[in-house]
Formats: sequence, C-alpha cells, structure tokens
Amino acid sequence: MKTAHTLLLTVALTGLGLLSACSPSGRSPQATSAAAPPITADQGYITVAAEGKGFTVGALMAVNAVYVLFDPQCPHCGHLWNASVPLQSKVKFVWLPVNLMGAKSLPQGAALMQASDPAAAMTQHEQALLAGRGGMSASASVPEAVEASIRANTTLLQRLGAESVPFIVARHTQSGQTVTHAGALGTPELAQLLGLQTP
Repeated sequence: MKTAHTLLLTVALTGLGLLSACSPSGRSPQATSAAAPPITADQGYITVAAEGKGFTVGALMAVNAVYVLFDPQCPHCGHLWNASVPLQSKVKFVWLPVNLMGAKSLPQGAALMQASDPAAAMTQHEQALLAGRGGMSASASVPEAVEASIRANTTLLQRLGAESVPFIVARHTQSGQTVTHAGALGTPELAQLLGLQTP
C-alpha cells in the first residue's frame, strides 16, 4: 500500500510541476543503459543519498536530507532555491548539479560544488541568473573528478525517470515515505511536500 501511495503522490506532484520546470532543449530524454538501470520509487531516496554528489546547506545535523537535482542554468531551480531558504533552519538540503541545459551548466555546477561557502555562492548565482545575467562566471576548466560527479548526477536524474529540473527526492517528515516532485514550488508548498510546518 505504501508503494502505491508513494507512486500516486509522485505522479500527481510531477504532473502539477510540469509548468515550473526546465527540460533540456532540443534533446529528448536519454534512455537508461543496462549499466545504469532505472531507479524505482522505493529505491529513489536511498540511491540518491548513496550516489549523488553536491553541496549541503541548511540544518546540517538533520537526520534526513532533501535532495534537489538542478541545472545551474534553470530559472525554475533558482525559484526553488529562493523558496527553500526560509526552510533551511529546519531542513538539510543537498543540491546536486546536473548538466542538461548547455555549455554553462557544467562549469557553473563545478564552481558551486567547489565554493568555500556554497550557500552564498548559490544565492549570488541565482540572483544573477534570475536577473537575466546568466549566473556566475565560472572557469571552463573543470577538475576531472568534479566533472565525473556532475555527469553521474545527470545519469541519476535520468534513472529516476525525471525529464526536467528541479527534481526533489525527499522523505516526508511525518510519514517517512519517499516523495518526489518535478518543478519549482513556493515555500508553503515545499513545506507541505516535506511534511513541515509553514514558516
């Protein structure tokens, strides 16, 4: 029963978020290879926690993290970042950069992952992106290990069956069930998805 409930919640929430998400332009979602099998709804949280690489912000001592797969060039991801800020005192967020939307995505994701203060860097980046300035400046020279992590995150997104970003994978704080959502949310809606009191 829990599996059916989780899948129905995933489908319903994904459907609601389609208008507030970014998809790779000019490309269809890549098929998952045999070496990278699809991830079921039940496996989603554990797999993302084990395999995803990104930067952590918010309540670092929180037991369960909220994982957000995002592309640095996606304005909807910027809106979700802004919506998450009021919840960061209650929740640990792990932001996992992916490379879907063009040449700037990979270097900007790498710069965010390597920033000494990722929260400040992400805030500045998203302000510049949402203001139409393309986001932060980033070196095109990306360390091999960081590039591999971002490419692995991108494959992880595809294995989850997601076709757009931002894509959230979390555990509901009250039920413990895995919840997923494609697209941006406002702060109250994000709190509701996660099972939190609205700030």
